[in-house]
Amino acid sequence: MKSFIAIAALIVATGAQAQAWPNKPIKYIVNFAPGGTTDILARMLAPKLSDALGQPVIVENKPGQAGSVGAAEVARSAADGYTIGAGTISSHAINVSLYSKLPYDVLKDFQPITMLATLPNMLVIHPSIPANNVQELIAFLKANPDKHSFGSAGNGTSQHMSGELFKTMTGVRMQHIPYQGSGPMIPNLLGGVLSMSFENLTTAYPPAKQGKLKALAVTSAKRSFLAPEVPTMAEAGLPGYDISSWQALFTPAGVPKQIVERLYAETAKALKAPDVVKRLQDLGLDAGGITPEEMTAKLREDIPRLGKIVRDSGAKVD
Repeated sequence: MKSFIAIAALIVATGAQAQAWPNKPIKYIVNFAPGGTTDILARMLAPKLSDALGQPVIVENKPGQAGSVGAAEVARSAADGYTIGAGTISSHAINVSLYSKLPYDVLKDFQPITMLATLPNMLVIHPSIPANNVQELIAFLKANPDKHSFGSAGNGTSQHMSGELFKTMTGVRMQHIPYQGSGPMIPNLLGGVLSMSFENLTTAYPPAKQGKLKALAVTSAKRSFLAPEVPTMAEAGLPGYDISSWQALFTPAGVPKQIVERLYAETAKALKAPDVVKRLQDLGLDAGGITPEEMTAKLREDIPRLGKIVRDSGAKVD
């Protein structure tokens, strides 16, 4: 009888906690440096969530290990709904196979809220590289093995894996240079320190439009509505090549269902706001909004699929 009363009291307390939520500021952890797509999305959504929830949503950047440092902080936070965090294709899918040991279990330590957006990467090269299409680039790299490098936002990012898949499918030899995010990588690409990058469309396309880089292909299965003139990798001669980056929102595992449902509802609503829709379109992002259950299914699909790319490339980080 006492145990029944204790369980009943716990259920009532949990329900009261969920009903009272939120009654203090919410922390939104961004697991990459300022200036990249993950950060842009967080700073776009935080004010919307603040207005909807009636409490400040404070963005904090915690970069490192392709998003794993910030993700680990989310995973070990209290499951009370006062910590939410960005999760990406790197931190929540690629890194599972790339790192010998992660400080979290993606499927056990997180509660997905929703997909925020998806976007392709874009193969861009410095204008000094004598190539105007993917096949010319492949020929140039094969004639100059190990003499050129591609930059990425970090080990395990979709940019890194896009480059590794390119190397595996073409047989070219070039070095990967990881950075702590796209923000610090782009200046080196523009300055010619790097020969190329498979960078998020959001940050790669603007300098390409200005003639500061040459855009050769997008990494998705279909062309981007933002850059319809740029072919896909498959169209450029690499059939089957397909990597699209994604951005999602998570809480620690164990957050009460009522809070998860509220976070999902308000985030999905924010993604449909006219100003957010326009901003996403301007950035070349496809808006998300899938349910927590659908996001879980996406993780279960992508972890083994991307794991194969990691293993085939031979990439490994300790």
